[in-house]
Amino acid sequence: MVLDPNEARTGDMDDQTRTREVRKAALASTIGTSIEWYDYFLYGTAAALVFPKLFFPNESHYVALLESFATYAVGFGARPVGAAIFGHWGDRIGRKRMLIVTLLMMGIASALIGVLPGANSIGTAAPVLLIILRIFQGIAVGGEWSGSVLLSMEWGNQKRRGLMGSWPQLGVAIGLILGTGLMTLINSLAGSSFTSWGWRIPFLFSLVMVAIGLYIRLRILETPMFASIISERKVVKAPIPEVIVRHWREIILSALLRMSEQMPFYVVTAFVLSYVVDKGFTRNFALIGTMCAAGLELFLVPYFGNLSDRVGRKKVYMSGAALMGVWGFIYFGLLNTGVGWIVFIGIVLGLIPHAVQYGPQASLIAESFPTRLRYGGSGLGYQLSSVIAGGPAALMATYLIHQFGTAYAVSGYIAISAVITLVACSMLPDRSAADITDDAQYETAPATAAGAQPAI
Repeated sequence: MVLDPNEARTGDMDDQTRTREVRKAALASTIGTSIEWYDYFLYGTAAALVFPKLFFPNESHYVALLESFATYAVGFGARPVGAAIFGHWGDRIGRKRMLIVTLLMMGIASALIGVLPGANSIGTAAPVLLIILRIFQGIAVGGEWSGSVLLSMEWGNQKRRGLMGSWPQLGVAIGLILGTGLMTLINSLAGSSFTSWGWRIPFLFSLVMVAIGLYIRLRILETPMFASIISERKVVKAPIPEVIVRHWREIILSALLRMSEQMPFYVVTAFVLSYVVDKGFTRNFALIGTMCAAGLELFLVPYFGNLSDRVGRKKVYMSGAALMGVWGFIYFGLLNTGVGWIVFIGIVLGLIPHAVQYGPQASLIAESFPTRLRYGGSGLGYQLSSVIAGGPAALMATYLIHQFGTAYAVSGYIAISAVITLVACSMLPDRSAADITDDAQYETAPATAAGAQPAI
């Protein structure tokens, strides 16, 4: 294994140099993740507002929307594959290198979606190609998350892992703001042409953003923790099989504890766009409300990440899950009033329970795995929830309302997810105060790790 000599000497840095590298790592992980999620969320917005007519023009509105959200869900199914592929190499040759590859893959796939002809031009080949490109998007974002989180968390102050891990989590809010904001702007400028060519501009613009992200990521060093693994010759030859055998329990619990965070998030940011438009509101009304909701997360995610450093990850996370279980009923109650300003407030406040969980989530999951297996283990746990939570969310919400005739069926769906999260989180050790460079603690029985705060 060959490592850049400069990266191998990270332990010899003076305080000023190390502080500068910590800031660069946090910036690189946040900006790069923002670009990845910008591309990913563009697809969700287009799937709700454009793709049903463009790629499934011969179907009824309901069937076309289901098929469009089905292509949306395919990307989620690909995310665990990306986590496994990039987790293997991320635990073999480093976090930095994999983050460069995932960024390139996402940018190219998104740009190709931006030039893809519709079904009226090339027939059934159009949705097939759309699905293939969506799979590449899913693989890219599947490998991105754990690398960006570890880049920030493993570089930062270990007493503030919750805060450091929350910075790349901001990429979700920033990507949502950028993607939704640009879609809103183009929708306003293009008018009726939005569904024919206007929607393509944000996808093509991703190439510019990827160039910026690559420039920043190429200037960072590998994390000190992984550099230490390299220098001590502790790199695992087959990290994915080993983490599955040794830490299958943590992988499953990590996936399940995301139920009340990820599933409601995609209901709010994708499904609700079509739901509100079907209620008679404009596309811009829904897009601007979603953008404001993401703006709130810019402040709330690091706040709750920082709070978890003081009171423990699980206390904060489980509070957010309990709040989400109740919030689903309040949320759709606000949307169903049909009163413009009340609906708008509902959309804007929609992501608050998500932020309570998303702030401490990265560190809570990443701390569950030893350094030599952390990229793959945390990535698999995080991305497996995409199959059971995020991917089916918009599809299930559309089906439930059609089947039961009320949005409160979706509220019940959210409440069930909260119960699953609370049970899973209660079974996962809280290592908020533990030394995560000590691999020995990960070989002990999964009660409460030495030095960690007691489970709740």
